[in-house]
Amino acid sequence: MKQLTTHQEQLEFLRKIEGQIRGVQKMIEEKRYCVDIITQIHSVVGALYRVENEVFKKHINGCVVSALKGKSETEKEKKISEVIELISRFRKVS
Repeated sequence: MKQLTTHQEQLEFLRKIEGQIRGVQKMIEEKRYCVDIITQIHSVVGALYRVENEVFKKHINGCVVSALKGKSETEKEKKISEVIELISRFRKVS
């Protein structure tokens, strides 16, 4: 399927997250205090959620809106099902 939106602006954030991951690795190698490591991991997770949120918003505003404005009922139903599936996956607690 052809991608209607791009996520180039998220690459900068992902590169920062990559640096944070390397920082966590270094903290572990240096045998840093557990709480400090956990705090840094929490920051990484939060940053990933922000990237995920931006990609999801662009999907809704671009791909989904485009499908809903189109003529294909099949494509509309497919996009709605896709969003419902994504939300269901996000809400699962392990």
